Amino acid sequence: MYEKSLIIFKPDAVQRQLTGRILQRFEDAGIKIHALNLQNADRAQAESHYDEHKDKPFFSMVVDYICSGPVLVVVFGGLGCISKIRSMVGATEPAEALPGTIRGDFAHQVMIKGGDDPLYNLIHASAHAEDAEREIKIWFADDAVLDYTRIDDAFNGA
Repeated sequence: MYEKSLIIFKPDAVQRQLTGRILQRFEDAGIKIHALNLQNADRAQAESHYDEHKDKPFFSMVVDYICSGPVLVVVFGGLGCISKIRSMVGATEPAEALPGTIRGDFAHQVMIKGGDDPLYNLIHASAHAEDAEREIKIWFADDAVLDYTRIDDAFNGA
């Protein structure tokens, strides 16, 4: 089934100039860009995005972090792309991410359980179709997410 997913290149990815290299990985995998925006996340967006964690002790830390610098927010699409993207991104904890994944190759932070540092893991990827739908609405107006035919869509079932 054709799906859309929200990806956020977090401030560490933007600051380390990894956005082009990471975008290329998704495009090389045949995943289509539907929307893309470099922006500063405002607090309301960040709190809404991380709403499921609002009662957890790290909530304010992740909100502060995603608001700390520019983020590149992207809507990707493709057949079964949510699970494909999650596999490409790798484990949430950089130390657990396998080589060949985005976090395994580029996110090198070692987490100290209970530490006061945010998790510098480069990228957010929607976990499920329902999450993707909710998250896309937080970051993009409906008319900013483009549906279009790509030259190879006939071969990709889109």
